[in-house]
Amino acid sequence: MAKEMRKVRTGAVVRAGMEQTAVVEMVWKQRHRLYRKPMRRVTRFYVHDPLNQCRVGDMVRIQETRPISKTKRWRLLEILHRRQVAEVQPIELETDIDAAIAEAEAEVAAAAEAAAEVETVEEPVTEVAAVEEPAAEIESVADAADSAAEETVAEPAAVADTPATAEVEAAAEPAVAEAGEEKDA
Repeated sequence: MAKEMRKVRTGAVVRAGMEQTAVVEMVWKQRHRLYRKPMRRVTRFYVHDPLNQCRVGDMVRIQETRPISKTKRWRLLEILHRRQVAEVQPIELETDIDAAIAEAEAEVAAAAEAAAEVETVEEPVTEVAAVEEPAAEIESVADAADSAAEETVAEPAAVADTPATAEVEAAAEPAVAEAGEEKDA
């Protein structure tokens, strides 16, 4: 195969755990022949990586070559872009979580102690007495209202001595009598 005719592809490394081999995945869109909807197509290439320099997530350029093994037909040309991966060990994460849990437990314990102190105070007894006092005031206001109503009923009789009031009462008597008859019926 002539070097000018060899295929060159670009893809992302999805697996690099094997010795001198990496798996590169190339993704492209292809339109469906009947439905004309774009479909996602994926192809995986086994790539010869003699220095084991590929890491998962790297963007690489590969080139077609002679068969190197049963599945390897590609070789690594260059690494285009390295993926930034956080250098965090699982042990570090566990210690951070343990510290956060200890802080949260301390806060809960402090809140429980504060709640226990609040419950020992006997303020509700004074509040009950305060509730009884307005009830007595309401009863006294109701008595005052009843006595005021009795006084206002007595006032029209005292005003009845004037001649204008007598005419109004005389005109109102037949209407009152009719209303009483309707009630009896």
